[in-house]
Amino acid sequence: MTEIAAPAATPFRVPSLIKRNVALFALSQSFTGAGMQLAYGIGPLMVIALTGSSALAGLFVGLVGMSRFLVAYPIGKIMDRYGRKPGIMLGLVLALVGSLLMGTMMHIQSIVGLAIGMLVFGMGMNAANQMRVAATDMFPSRYRATALGYVALGSVAGLFFSPMVIAAAERFAPGLGPDPMALSWFLLPPLIVMGMILIRFVRPDPKEIGMRLGDYYPGYAPPPSPAGAQASRFNASDLLRAVPTRLAIVANCAGQANMSIVMVLTSLVLHHHGHSLTHIAISHLFHSMGMFAFTIPLGRLSDRFGRERVMYPGVATTLVGAILVTFTEGYGLITLGTFLVGIGWAAANVSATALIADHARTEVRGRAIGLNETFAGISSVAAALVTGPLITWSGLPAAGATAAIVAAVPLIMVLVTKVPK
Repeated sequence: MTEIAAPAATPFRVPSLIKRNVALFALSQSFTGAGMQLAYGIGPLMVIALTGSSALAGLFVGLVGMSRFLVAYPIGKIMDRYGRKPGIMLGLVLALVGSLLMGTMMHIQSIVGLAIGMLVFGMGMNAANQMRVAATDMFPSRYRATALGYVALGSVAGLFFSPMVIAAAERFAPGLGPDPMALSWFLLPPLIVMGMILIRFVRPDPKEIGMRLGDYYPGYAPPPSPAGAQASRFNASDLLRAVPTRLAIVANCAGQANMSIVMVLTSLVLHHHGHSLTHIAISHLFHSMGMFAFTIPLGRLSDRFGRERVMYPGVATTLVGAILVTFTEGYGLITLGTFLVGIGWAAANVSATALIADHARTEVRGRAIGLNETFAGISSVAAALVTGPLITWSGLPAAGATAAIVAAVPLIMVLVTKVPK
């Protein structure tokens, strides 16, 4: 199922239609991306407010990770069968329902209902985030990481919506009645609807473009299909057997697990020092800037110098960031640490996704990337489950050390594994 980039004497020129589609995806991401920033920013505090236990602080991140595990492969299968747009739209509908459900359950103080809302919202957002599959469809191999960067860059605009939503909720909640954290979720649906409208204008479906790249890029030679292979056949063992894709999955999981722990730590540490919800949201803004603001240069580096030369330094950067968040004091150093975790995750995620897309045909790419996201969801759940108990039993240093150890795993693996060129 490996795709080999066809040689070309001159660079391909990106058609205006594809540029338009990428712009629509990026704009949609700018509206819908605010939801996930809101979730990570105040989610742990919502759980503590309803349960009174810091041991359950990782519940929100764990449920988001669980939703990723539940939805990533099925949505990839839907995308491979029906197209990329139907899968993305289904995700945004689920996110809309989950947002309203969380706001309602936070208002009536129901932790069970809130957990259900978290799961639905997380499934929706993680499904919608598979627009990355659509981005890889529309570009030849040597431009895929850059294309992922352009789509992810749309999230940068969305970063500013999250603090604005929280600030508006804090201002108007006293007069309207709901808790500010509940009101924040009632202010999110209009942004999701805007994202849905933009996706409607994407034409044709990116899967159709990926199936006929030669029609859009003169001189592009599609990779030959293996003899006797069926277009729709997907075998997960192919990705896990191949050393480069196996290491890419591990690196992506390590970056995700590290970030899941650090995001919980950031909110709890800043809250412990008396910072407001708005200040916490601003700190998470810097984290998210690291995640999305530099995706284009990171993608270009990955396309130019190779996926591994960006992926592994990215994982190492998350390790450094986890240490800063956990073992330093002061708002500035903690925020710097969470920023480094964000940019390290971006480098690992963009490169790992592009590498896996390089090894999968268009017909099965949704499932291949979905499998990668499934493993990332498992790692996120595991990280979230251990974070709360670690903080309760051993304090913040134990949780931070765990985040650093997790990030070290793929770095050790690549040192002891012979990676084929």
